[in-house]
Amino acid sequence: QVQLQESGGGLVQAGDSLRLSCNAFGRPGSTYAMGWFRQAPGLEREFVSGISWSGDRTYYAEAVKGRFSISRETGKNTVYLQMNSLKPEDTAVYHCAVKAFSPPELWEPRAVDYWGEGTQVTVSP
Repeated sequence: QVQLQESGGGLVQAGDSLRLSCNAFGRPGSTYAMGWFRQAPGLEREFVSGISWSGDRTYYAEAVKGRFSISRETGKNTVYLQMNSLKPEDTAVYHCAVKAFSPPELWEPRAVDYWGEGTQVTVSP
C-alpha cells in the first residue's frame, strides 16, 4: 500500500516563501513521477508542478512558472515544492501526487495513481 505524507503548509503573507515536502511510503512502482496539485474552495483540483522519476524533466502550470520550483530525492522517495513570491491566489490545499503508469508529461487528475491528503497553504494580502 502506498501512502503519501505532505508537510510544510502554513499561513504566510504575500511575497513570502514556503517549502512543501512529500514522502512516499510503500512501492508506487519501479519508476514513477511525483508532483503537486492544488484545490481552492469551490474550484476544481488543478495541476501545479511535476517531476519525472530521474528528476531531469520538470513541468509547471503557467500560473506558477518562475515562482515555484520542484525537486526530488529519488533514493528517499521525497519531492519538494519551493514556493516563492506567494500570492493570495495561491491559497489552496496542496496535494502530493504520484503517477506510476502514465507518461511523465501527462499531468491531469485522472492520470494520478496515488494522492496525499493535502496540506493547507494560505497567503494573506
